[in-house]
Amino acid sequence: MHRHLKKYGHARKYRKGKETIVFALGQIPQEGVPEIKISYKKTSKDFLGQISKSSDVAGFIRGIFDNLELQESFIVLYLNQAHKIIGYYKHTIGAINATIADVRLIMATALTSASVAMVISHNHPSGNTNPSEPDIQLTKKINEASKLFEIKLLDHVIVTKTSHFSFADEGML
Repeated sequence: MHRHLKKYGHARKYRKGKETIVFALGQIPQEGVPEIKISYKKTSKDFLGQISKSSDVAGFIRGIFDNLELQESFIVLYLNQAHKIIGYYKHTIGAINATIADVRLIMATALTSASVAMVISHNHPSGNTNPSEPDIQLTKKINEASKLFEIKLLDHVIVTKTSHFSFADEGML
């Protein structure tokens, strides 16, 4: 039996007839496992602005979206310790009255960029800044996830062409 057992990286390979059985103790063999690469590309511009109030967020969002009145879009601003924007993520572009957000992707991007804080935002093409029940539930979900990684969710800002609603300003965060 020992002549059919050979070392295989951090694992042992055992041949039984035509079958090859690999035993790994706490390690996955390197071959056949796809590598996942996530990148964060820093531009020559150090920061994209600083967030000190909800109107700063609304102004930034209006500046990067061409048309806030057509489709709902979800964007995340990633911030450093001084609340300077180190990057933003145009997460989704949705329908006329809805968009979705994937908490896992939002948090993966926050971790990749080594963010200390973040602000989530989306627009309401209708012009109504009041949050819907799904907006409230999503904010709670992202806030809970961010706490696990010690990343502060500073605000969720709903933006329209002329006004905005801030969860933080309204004491909802």
